Amino acid sequence: MMAKEFEEKKAEEILKWAIEKFGKKVALASSFGAEDVVLIDMLMKIDPSARIFTIDTGRLPQETYDVIEKIMEKYGAKIEFLFPDKRAVEEMLEKYGPNLFYKSVELRRLCCHIRKVEPLERILKDLDAWITGLRREQSVTRVQIEKVEEDERTFDGIKRVLIKINPLADWTEKQVWDYIKRNNVPYNALHDRSYPSIGCAPCTRAIKPGEDIRAGRWWWETPEKKECGLHIKQK
Repeated sequence: MMAKEFEEKKAEEILKWAIEKFGKKVALASSFGAEDVVLIDMLMKIDPSARIFTIDTGRLPQETYDVIEKIMEKYGAKIEFLFPDKRAVEEMLEKYGPNLFYKSVELRRLCCHIRKVEPLERILKDLDAWITGLRREQSVTRVQIEKVEEDERTFDGIKRVLIKINPLADWTEKQVWDYIKRNNVPYNALHDRSYPSIGCAPCTRAIKPGEDIRAGRWWWETPEKKECGLHIKQK
């Protein structure tokens, strides 16, 4: 029911609704990719005090930090930085080494879980809704996403239903870049070097002409496995 209600609404309308309904209990999860900077520009025009958080995994490219600085300067945005648990990272590296993610899908997912998923869970625990830059055409794992959907999660053994908001779900890559250029939005310099999707430095590469836009993420794995766990529904 909720999906049908929002499917025809514009991204800005959905963001305005989210801010009015949830206030400080909704936040944008930003990795500062192209979609995320579009949403930041929209959000700052609706509410300059809107909450934005980012997960600093400790393995991000310098270009990601550069665009964060530019965004903060342009909009005066306050960014909430989340870090993985220090001891968990230390134990993981001591046991498996710093490049464990290349050794198996299981170890790559362990790294993503410790560096990304656990910090996300910490902040979602105190939110009622969260906003993402997911788009349906990004990958085979995202074709079914809705603009507004229920997100059932378990915190400390207690199940809760959050609202997950994907205002750009039906946008094309061209629409994203048209918006960035039209509104002079700062973006990650790696996008100009054939990086359409940007994550941690060791797990992201430039793509070749004709390759899928997610081909540069965990390129040693098959497409259906290419998720870090942030956007996989809990069972």
